[in-house]
Amino acid sequence: MSEAAEAGEPLAGFAVGITASRRAEEFATLLLRRGATVMHAPAIRIIPLADDAELERVTGAIIETPPEITVATTGIGFRGWMEAAEGWGQAECLGRALASSRLLARGPKAKGAIRAADLREEWSPASESSAEVLEHLLAEGVEGKRIAVQLHGATTEWEPVPDFCEVLRHAGAEVVPVPVYRWTAPDDGAPMDRMIEAVIVGDLDAISFTSAPAVASLLMRADENGVLEPLLQSLRSRVLPVCVGPVTAAPLEQLKVSTTQPARARLGALARHIAEELPRRAKPMRAGGHSISVRGKCVVVDGVVRPVSPAGMALIKTLAARPGRVVSRDDLLASLPGGGDDTHAVETAMTRLRSSLGAPKTIQTVVKRGYRLALDPTDEDVDCDSDAPTSTQSGHTARSSEGSKY
Repeated sequence: MSEAAEAGEPLAGFAVGITASRRAEEFATLLLRRGATVMHAPAIRIIPLADDAELERVTGAIIETPPEITVATTGIGFRGWMEAAEGWGQAECLGRALASSRLLARGPKAKGAIRAADLREEWSPASESSAEVLEHLLAEGVEGKRIAVQLHGATTEWEPVPDFCEVLRHAGAEVVPVPVYRWTAPDDGAPMDRMIEAVIVGDLDAISFTSAPAVASLLMRADENGVLEPLLQSLRSRVLPVCVGPVTAAPLEQLKVSTTQPARARLGALARHIAEELPRRAKPMRAGGHSISVRGKCVVVDGVVRPVSPAGMALIKTLAARPGRVVSRDDLLASLPGGGDDTHAVETAMTRLRSSLGAPKTIQTVVKRGYRLALDPTDEDVDCDSDAPTSTQSGHTARSSEGSKY
């Protein structure tokens, strides 16, 4: 166990991206307390409910003809709806309309928002799942019934269109979608551009999402910048996408990006999940008699976090991508920030990297060829790569397979 882990900082040395626009400071604090370095770039901007003409129109229609059933899907959405109605002078009328409706709450937050409005829900699933709400409605029969469904956000080609309303319509219900808020991209896209670049180059160990719109917005921005494929490739290989729940994860999963999620869709659970998953997935290597683990912006050597310059991180990541194999000076030069045309820059950066690691023997110079991580031999090592130095060249055998961060 590392010194940081023993000190109660399981995320020491890990860099985590936060895309949340709400409660981002609270979430960042939870990660910082666990030792993480945090990068924040809000991926969406919420349009104020009181300014949403479509919500005002739908609210008027519900007041005029109350639905038989109303489904509240999120606490923030339901509260915002009531607050917007207050701003329009329609709160009492909306309250009476909903009181005459059978209220279903998807989870405890929606239930709490209903009760805060002096209303009472008829039923709420233990699973907090929209699918269970849908099953409940279909089981009792919805043909001919007028059902209001509180939506959240907007839909795009990156954000799967919810089939909840469509299934109800297909079953014969008259569905009234209630768009409680809308989202758009942030006014300033620069922070999100930096976040996307950090994912692509591997400066982050994980990136977190707390809503499907945030995922959609990030994907759209990357597509606009012409870097969608590099972003997806990095998310599939070296940067761990962590989502608060399955709805949030859906846009990434549809693009064959595997995600991980906590058992409960809560901010605290998300922070704990990240603190468990990143150390578990980090696989230290033995090189030069030391345990080394390459993180987004640092290297952990024998359990001690070693800060490394951007140039040094570029070198160690390139070497770690091909553990035990020789990497040419030209390839290492190409990996340096800004590139260059003189391999002397590689030698200078390598000297500084070895000094930062405090374990210079972890990286071996292979005369006239380049550099390699001097992996310690194991019982499983097999020298089957022509680029891998033999025992007579280095005193070590090399691993036969390429490694990755996760």
